[in-house]
Amino acid sequence: MKLLSVNLGRRTSVPYTDQPEGVTGIDKRPTDAAVRVAAPGPKGTGASGLAGDEVCDMRHHGGDDQAVYAVAREDLDDWERELGRPLANGAFGENLTTTGLDVSGALIGERWRVGSEVVLEVTCGRIPCRTFQGHVGEERWVKRFTAKGAPGAYLRVIEPGEVRAGDAIEVVHRPDHEVTVALQFRAVTTERELLPRLLPAGEALHPESLAAARKYVAQHGG
Repeated sequence: MKLLSVNLGRRTSVPYTDQPEGVTGIDKRPTDAAVRVAAPGPKGTGASGLAGDEVCDMRHHGGDDQAVYAVAREDLDDWERELGRPLANGAFGENLTTTGLDVSGALIGERWRVGSEVVLEVTCGRIPCRTFQGHVGEERWVKRFTAKGAPGAYLRVIEPGEVRAGDAIEVVHRPDHEVTVALQFRAVTTERELLPRLLPAGEALHPESLAAARKYVAQHGG
């Protein structure tokens, strides 16, 4: 399991975002430099967990529970075959492009050591949006991405430090439940009846997913 690339975004003006300023940081490009990773602060006030990575829409991105976004190179390769065109590392706006790691199959609360210093904890899958669709440039992209159910994972920073392309990734903790990123994604998007199954993940879940699961159980039972 290895980190293929570390990808950073720069504030860019585009026609396809609903941000009032018309800017986005989704176009992330690989860097060969070592990058500092640390908890950025609460959502809405904290941006990316990676130094030098710009987050423009802090309503939906950034903050401690979405500090880092990871996508498996294997998933990008699968999309390349389906779309019939190349997808570079960072093409989905991910900070970390990995290989040898089933990112969407990771457990909520699973912890990864990246390199010698950084420890990250899986919180949830990525929900596709209009900006993502515009960036990829494919029709019905939100629906197609959702239907595939391999969203990649957001992570919070447990131990800060530096990462760089080529770093080894080690799973250092796997929680005692079966709540994967893929299950969480399906539950909050297309299969709401799965929400009660998220509860064993507890506080490791992204707070919005945990609140949705608790609300569903209160209204419909478990």
